[in-house]
Amino acid sequence: MLLEAIYHRPKQNWCYAYDQETLHVRIRTKRNDISKVTLVWGDKYRFDTYKYETEMTVFASDRLFDYWEASVKPPFRRFTYGFLIHGDNEQVWFDEKGFSDEISDDIPTYFNFPYMNKPDIHEPPAWVKEAVFYQIFPERFANGDPSLDPEHVEEWGGTPTPYNYFGGDIQGVIDHLDHLQKLGVTCIYFTPLFESPTNHKYDTIDYMKIDPQFGDEEKLKELVRECHQRDMKVMLDAVFNHSGRLFEPFQDVIKHGPDSKYADWFIIREFPIDVVDDIPTYDTFSFERNMPKFNTENPEVKEYLLNVARYWIEEVGIDSWRLDVANEVDHQFWREFRQAVKEINPDVYILGEIWHDSMMWLQGDQFDAVMNYLFTNSVLDFFAKDAVDSKQFAEAIYSLQAFYPQHISEVMFNLLDSHDTPRLLHMCQEDKRKMKLAALFQLTYTGAPCIYYGDEFGLTGENDPGCRKCMVWEEKDQDLDLFDFYRNLIALRRMYPAFRTGSLTFLQAEAEDKRLVYERRDEHHSFIIAVNNEDKAQTISFPLDQGRYEDVWAGDPFTHEQGLYSVSLQPYDFVILKKQLKSTEVPEGSAPFANAACN
Repeated sequence: MLLEAIYHRPKQNWCYAYDQETLHVRIRTKRNDISKVTLVWGDKYRFDTYKYETEMTVFASDRLFDYWEASVKPPFRRFTYGFLIHGDNEQVWFDEKGFSDEISDDIPTYFNFPYMNKPDIHEPPAWVKEAVFYQIFPERFANGDPSLDPEHVEEWGGTPTPYNYFGGDIQGVIDHLDHLQKLGVTCIYFTPLFESPTNHKYDTIDYMKIDPQFGDEEKLKELVRECHQRDMKVMLDAVFNHSGRLFEPFQDVIKHGPDSKYADWFIIREFPIDVVDDIPTYDTFSFERNMPKFNTENPEVKEYLLNVARYWIEEVGIDSWRLDVANEVDHQFWREFRQAVKEINPDVYILGEIWHDSMMWLQGDQFDAVMNYLFTNSVLDFFAKDAVDSKQFAEAIYSLQAFYPQHISEVMFNLLDSHDTPRLLHMCQEDKRKMKLAALFQLTYTGAPCIYYGDEFGLTGENDPGCRKCMVWEEKDQDLDLFDFYRNLIALRRMYPAFRTGSLTFLQAEAEDKRLVYERRDEHHSFIIAVNNEDKAQTISFPLDQGRYEDVWAGDPFTHEQGLYSVSLQPYDFVILKKQLKSTEVPEGSAPFANAACN
């Protein structure tokens, strides 16, 4: 066995409290190198009396490694442990001291999870596991109150530019809540609503004021009330990395320089405030002169921004904050942010915008989850860009599963496009069949899926500003088949917990092949999803257990004998097979599922 490939350390994603009773323990080994791993564990003070052995199982395998996991419930909330690792003809013992030939009797050298202290246990809001998000760029969703239109507003549906306006507002969202409810949306994510001189609003003038072109605070309260009455939640965008140039404290710094009482609110490298060789003399978002970066080490800045965070929860009742450019703000600020927010409402969902490995923000002291661009990139590489084969895709998803603790993966924000990226249909070369397959995986995968406004009607567009087109409300311009596809798939997801929190296993994912078969399973149901991600018809054969199955997309039941099952699929087609494992009732309030054709 290759000892160099074996890796474990306590805490983070390797040993963590899944809930207040349960620990998940993981270890990494070289792929296909180890036949068995036994977790030997107990109480560090009376190990001889309270000693247990638990067989670990492989829950994910990427290109290089197998990832093993065991779930245990320490009787006294303390946990000390080591690993007995079996190869074909040898075994080794692995603990904090390293490797040895025999199980060690020296308990202090074992790995140690000292105590499951309740304040340290990261418990993200439970509602997010069930959520389906919908992102709205407010200026482009719907014009519900023309009296609020800014000057030089253009006709709805025109070509977007970085600078033009079409009059979208909060009333427009209220007017179309029926549409979102019919689609199956449970939480609306708004890009910034606060006063700003731009159409995107990421350069805030006043954090305590809704931009007049959108409405006012009372109108936002009305929206939140309407959403809550429909069992929908509301997430606002917090731009706390930087303000806008017209933010009053920064204007004071421009005017008074180092004598301004706000001079330390920002990170000024030299005065006067200027731009030299296209580089501002102060830190900004990117090198954007209109977005000066906050100094969040300053106690006054902290208190100002934390008051903003508290206000919109307490006074308006929002349910979530999305944090812009979150990885460029110091960790201590986010720790204090979390404490301030959770003291008001522990169920507020804190979502960070981070595009890379985010484990350091996801240890229970800062964010509940991040925008899962690692998931985004993997799905787009396979379904949209044809950049990887099935084997590479499965390995990427397995690797992602090992990246984070399970309870974090269950609330990760899984998007396929946004206001910062080209639209999904555009990335699929305008092929709605490919788009459907990408959405199929998104909506049958663990985590909270997010649909970018208009995707359900076939809205397309390149990167900003093309991805920020006006929503299509004329029925003649809407792809109603695509809408039904999203609606029915969301209903299926909401009806069956296996898609949200069940296990994921790839049953077929071969090199140089675009056919894919995977299973989502919990104690009540097994779902087998077979996908033909090629532009030619293909037959896919895969093993099925004996029993009664239902093709839940076509609505056809059938009985299968133990062995291979074959299905012929058209280009970019799929099938979803369901087997009931245990009698269960459909959860009350689940949306009804209406069958719809794939193509």
